[in-house]
Amino acid sequence: MAVGDTVTRVYSGFRGVDFRGDEINLIRSPDSLNMWKDYTETDSIRTRPTLEKIEFYRRAHPDEFNNNDAIYGIHDMVKADGRHVVYIHRGKKLYHTQLNENGRFNEGGDNLAVTGWLDEPMAENRSESFILDGQMYIKDGKNYYSFDNDNKGSAYEYIPTTSIARKPSGGGKIHEDVNMLSNQRKNTFLADGTSTEYFLDAQNLDEKGITVYVDGKLQSEYTVDYANGKITFKTPPPAPLTDGQDNVEIKFQKTIPGHQEKILECTLLQVFDNRVFFSGNPKYPNMIWHCSLDNPFYVSDLDYYEEGFDTSAVRGMVAGNNALWVIKEPSPANTSLFYHTPTIDSEYGKIYPSTHSNVSTGCVGRAINFNDDIVFFSERGMEGISGDVTTEQVIAHRSTMVDRKLLAEPNYKNMILQEWEGYLLVIIDNKVYLADSRAVFTNENHYEYEWFYWELEKKITCTKVINGVLYLGTEGGLYSLTDYGDVESYWVTPLDKFKHPQYMKTTNKRGCVTEAKGDISLYVKTNKTDFELIVEHKNVKDCFISRIKRKKFKDIQLKFYSNTRFSLEASTLECFIGGYLKR
Repeated sequence: MAVGDTVTRVYSGFRGVDFRGDEINLIRSPDSLNMWKDYTETDSIRTRPTLEKIEFYRRAHPDEFNNNDAIYGIHDMVKADGRHVVYIHRGKKLYHTQLNENGRFNEGGDNLAVTGWLDEPMAENRSESFILDGQMYIKDGKNYYSFDNDNKGSAYEYIPTTSIARKPSGGGKIHEDVNMLSNQRKNTFLADGTSTEYFLDAQNLDEKGITVYVDGKLQSEYTVDYANGKITFKTPPPAPLTDGQDNVEIKFQKTIPGHQEKILECTLLQVFDNRVFFSGNPKYPNMIWHCSLDNPFYVSDLDYYEEGFDTSAVRGMVAGNNALWVIKEPSPANTSLFYHTPTIDSEYGKIYPSTHSNVSTGCVGRAINFNDDIVFFSERGMEGISGDVTTEQVIAHRSTMVDRKLLAEPNYKNMILQEWEGYLLVIIDNKVYLADSRAVFTNENHYEYEWFYWELEKKITCTKVINGVLYLGTEGGLYSLTDYGDVESYWVTPLDKFKHPQYMKTTNKRGCVTEAKGDISLYVKTNKTDFELIVEHKNVKDCFISRIKRKKFKDIQLKFYSNTRFSLEASTLECFIGGYLKR
């Protein structure tokens, strides 16, 4: 290299951010805001969309929805008749509305209503939901409801038949386990035609809720001994017309303190193997429960598992790779990752035994199956599960590019995770970190994601993607990320020494050529100055030329900025090589 030679830099093929410092790969930015790759439009980086408010009102009470309560959940389902209904959990109420034929909210939202049949007000916590067999189930850490095709809510409606083929004196066969979500049970008996006293399979019953049928007919001529669980008929029930067929059914109530609350206060849900798994109850931090097959309202009192012997809390449950993955907080026992695979037991049928790995890295944020990559957020950032779960090498880091900023977020542990447009959005208040599933790179012996970084106009409380549109709940209402109004955005190139850190450089005065679109301001920074405005361009259609005049510098950075919208494809800058640096 001789004095006067030129070095050409082409900044293009932008991949994402790298917050580790200024001297990074030229395809990444050490400082970028509100930029991303919209793969549906172009491979160039561009300004993100802005928030567009969804307006609602009720005919009878036009201002009821427009209050200051936060939105804690957005849940949608397509009903059997084709209607696409959305439930919005705002404050202590659950509202519902219907999407139009284009799969969008109607302007004005004039069909908004309140689901007034709920027994209890909604909890002011983030709510979760799932759909099974055409029914939607919503859970908020206090309540647990289902909604059928008529929009009618129900809760804990399954009543198990705990004993069948009982003699009046007892015995018989255990049929179903106790349902933790219901204090009601049924026993069926084979009447002998002479006995009047019928003993149930439980004592100390609730002093209400007794219902008796004989041969399918409701009975009223009997007395109840609640303490001993005994029903005494005035007249003996007749023997059945069909030999061996139970003809007496007794429904009763027995409340076991704390049973319902164990499930209702769970805040984590995961559907796996046609069952719903529950966890996140702060009183039982290392416990998980699951419902019976295809029956979300039947949770047997025997279907539970303890994840390890310590009480560190379960922070995430993720279905993937034919297993249910359970990730706990960092554990004193140095075991934080468990997995459950379906197993057939000769006595109990299908069970899900817990198996622990040798992984000690715990989860302090959330966990999700991101495009078949099971990831969770530890004290070090985003981790992926890959490889042999019996070894320490099962965990691979995924967020090196943003850890420096991500881990400094005050509300890091209360993040929201949402997949959208091939990205995993890690939302913390109004900050959004976007992991790009289509752009990965190899770091040491594992792959990591490229990332972008946004700052939204509102603090986000919940999210939902419906028909490809990202909806965001806030304390000020419901928004979609669909507007293309003004928003501040920029992209900063890395600190560039033009391959020769020992030499001084001078820019080619013929200019810097940038391929871009929109309103763009170009700033330049060298080791001698802070960022200085060079030129402002309005309504760029294809490219622009900026005459950058900087002499005898060691390194240089460019900043492309707009407070409206722009896209950036490439920028080319030439420098002449000068003499050696002098102090």
